[in-house]
Amino acid sequence: MQGMSRHQAPAAGPFAIRSACERITAAAERTAAVGPWASGSMAALAEHGLMAAFIPAEHGGSGADEPGRLATLAAVASSCLTTALAFSQWAAAVRIIAAGDPSVRATLLPSLARGAKFTTVGLSNLTTSRQHLGRPALVANLDGRGWRLDGLCPWVTGADSSDTIVTGAATDDGSLFFVVPTTAAGMVVEAPLEMLALSGSRTSAVRFTGVQPAFVITPQGSNATRTGGLATTALALGSARSAIALVAAEANRRPDLAAIAAGLTSDLEPLEHRLLAAGLEGIALEDRDRLRGEATSLVLRAGQAALTAAKGAGFVRGHPAERLVRESLFFLVWSCPQSVTAAMLCEFAGVD
Repeated sequence: MQGMSRHQAPAAGPFAIRSACERITAAAERTAAVGPWASGSMAALAEHGLMAAFIPAEHGGSGADEPGRLATLAAVASSCLTTALAFSQWAAAVRIIAAGDPSVRATLLPSLARGAKFTTVGLSNLTTSRQHLGRPALVANLDGRGWRLDGLCPWVTGADSSDTIVTGAATDDGSLFFVVPTTAAGMVVEAPLEMLALSGSRTSAVRFTGVQPAFVITPQGSNATRTGGLATTALALGSARSAIALVAAEANRRPDLAAIAAGLTSDLEPLEHRLLAAGLEGIALEDRDRLRGEATSLVLRAGQAALTAAKGAGFVRGHPAERLVRESLFFLVWSCPQSVTAAMLCEFAGVD
């Protein structure tokens, strides 16, 4: 591309986002079966500059601001939640890599911005998964040969389709992040899980036995592994918008549904504004979890409204409403902070 270094990926403007999402929507059925890497959806993100938006310009990206990144994730989620899940995990890994030292950034980020390499993240072992066991699921020990990782990452999206995994492990002094090649000796990627929804994300458990990482990254700040962040909320709102669009389409044939579509939209738009404001100005953790909870409630309601509006046809496997309902349930279990889980259970039970 004229005027651009061969090491730099294109920037993503509104037209590029729209074009990428059109390709992703067209490939969504295949993505659900084989994953966004094999279907070409991840390549579409790179080719249209959406990946570059998450990487600083000095490392081959276009360095979009946080509201721009959140809006991009929401747009992709409206097109294909499977692709958006994989993209969000890629973005989480990139965020950690970007906090590494200059040699780590220079080595890894340019190829990630271009889509020449793919990465993903496995951090549930530090946050929500298996915390009840009272011992770390993945540990790191330092010996004369360097760091060695032993244990389990229970949930890693696209582990069998990525070149590296960014994970965190407990050490004697706390925890560290590690970038591990998926070809590393001692790493075993188990078969992708068959889930209620989003099996195309190729989410697997990954086992480590004396695995040597390629890079070590020190966590930056107390929020480095915080669950329930803004990216998850962006995906929930993107998925909700897709479900509301289905209700609105049904309303074109059945005017009685117009008020339903309008009511859901009136719930969605303030949440979108709050999300983008949080990306721009920051947000307190309590408010961030509250926003996540409201977005989760909306995506569940919107999916059920879409199914109800579609009637019996929506109950047949393969109908968009059927898929949206199943996918909405994922937000109840995906890196869900305890406060959000409690709020949703109270909502289901009708208690304050």
